[in-house]
Amino acid sequence: MTTDLSAPAKRGTTTAGRGNSPRPPFGVSAVSVLAVLIALFSLVPLGYVVYMTVATGWDTAVALILRPRVGELLVNTLLLMAATIPLCLLLGVAGAWLVERTNLRGRRIWAVLLAAPLAIPAFVNSYAWVSAIPSLGGLGSGILIATLSYFPLVYIPAAATLSRLDPAIEQSAAALGLGAWRAFFRVVLPQMRIALTGGGLLVGLHLLAEYGAFAMIRFDTFTTAIMTQYRSTFNGAAGNMLASVLVFFCLLLLMAEVRSRGTARYARVGSGVQARALRLPLHAYQVPGQLFLLALTALAFGLPLYYVLKWIVAGGADVWTAAEFLPALLATFGYGLAGAAATIVVAFPMAYLAVRKPGWFSKSLELSNYVTSSMPGIVVALAFVTVSIRVVPGIYQSAGVLVAAYVLLFLPRALVNLRAGLAQAPKELDEAAQALGKPPLLAFIRVTLRLTAPAAAGGAALVFLAIANELTATLLLSPNGTKTLATEFWSKSSEIDYAGAAPYALLMILLSAPMTYLLFQQSKKVAGQ
Repeated sequence: MTTDLSAPAKRGTTTAGRGNSPRPPFGVSAVSVLAVLIALFSLVPLGYVVYMTVATGWDTAVALILRPRVGELLVNTLLLMAATIPLCLLLGVAGAWLVERTNLRGRRIWAVLLAAPLAIPAFVNSYAWVSAIPSLGGLGSGILIATLSYFPLVYIPAAATLSRLDPAIEQSAAALGLGAWRAFFRVVLPQMRIALTGGGLLVGLHLLAEYGAFAMIRFDTFTTAIMTQYRSTFNGAAGNMLASVLVFFCLLLLMAEVRSRGTARYARVGSGVQARALRLPLHAYQVPGQLFLLALTALAFGLPLYYVLKWIVAGGADVWTAAEFLPALLATFGYGLAGAAATIVVAFPMAYLAVRKPGWFSKSLELSNYVTSSMPGIVVALAFVTVSIRVVPGIYQSAGVLVAAYVLLFLPRALVNLRAGLAQAPKELDEAAQALGKPPLLAFIRVTLRLTAPAAAGGAALVFLAIANELTATLLLSPNGTKTLATEFWSKSSEIDYAGAAPYALLMILLSAPMTYLLFQQSKKVAGQ
């Protein structure tokens, strides 16, 4: 299956100045072929769920889906998403606006602190809150922990977009009589559409796939129920039916994101250097702004860090054993780097098509990856177990299979960043390079790839963070004897050995912190700062 990426220019002519897209770097249809192959590969877990559903039989499938338990899980999951996604958007945009568009004091420090919660895995956040309030549980607790864990996924792209946004459009709005607030809602907010829809989608997908954070507070969602079913029956029909319902809701979420993204252009082309936006004086709102950010970062970052350190002090020196920590640390670091690099390479063809050739074809390819990544890690892992044993038994429980599972699970993190970076790399520059005689591949490397590199680095950092904190797929697919920080933390905390789990939690935070800072720095480079 191919698509007409761009018709090759006639001999002696160029694409520049005709309004056509630049020729893709690897030939007319090579990018499409690569993207299709990746999409087909990413559909393996979905094919597994469909196959198991068909094998279950229609009558049994209907009976398993139309039961009260599914209704309870449906209400829990929908309420969780309906409350958490808007809260993350509100907190992320508010934080980004205070840092990037006002004269907030200490804004450089706040900019880093607002991204810092991303270094704390959601299940470590839940572990800390349960340590603080042992009776914590239910929907409200799930919303609290998920919001505090995931709002940086909106804040970071929102801050990068606000930093790079051309202030000329706001000045034009002001010249037309719009006040600051009306200009923000009518001019600035629409320009942040890609960042907000991408961030909101990531939050939604995390909510659908998260297991450890909600299991620890005994709040049931589709994912926790699927894990329970698989633990009791390993490959039961009830778990497969729950996974089918979960995939259906993921499709609805993806369709909403694609529709809200639109096809508007966000790249700036023109002579001269873009001016810096004027910062709005806060005056009497300086103190409330400081208190708001202090409360947010204290709850999202300070409290988890405090309780991890408290449990480490309580455990003393006995809980530190280098023979246990070092292999887990090295394994986490190695799989994180390998998975991040592979994911960026795999994501590039799809991101290229999504930005340079938007349409039903590119959206369909993206959709296939988002569907897979929204599935719980346990479902993806079981699909790989089944396929590898039946098709290529020799690769079962190998490092390659585990990295492949990481790629499919976390591809949207790279796609969202690469798509935003490509959207802000004017295609006219690529056209101009080709018009000056550069081959498409060389023009792509020297222009587009260079402009997209910061976004790619940001996406790689996000993927690394996700792999360092991944739990369920690692448990099933890792080679025998492999232990990571996440699996060891979960093993200890499941035994209520909070003091023994604390060192692993601290190491995960320390390992994730530099990646989070790198992500923050790369977002600044994207913004030209």
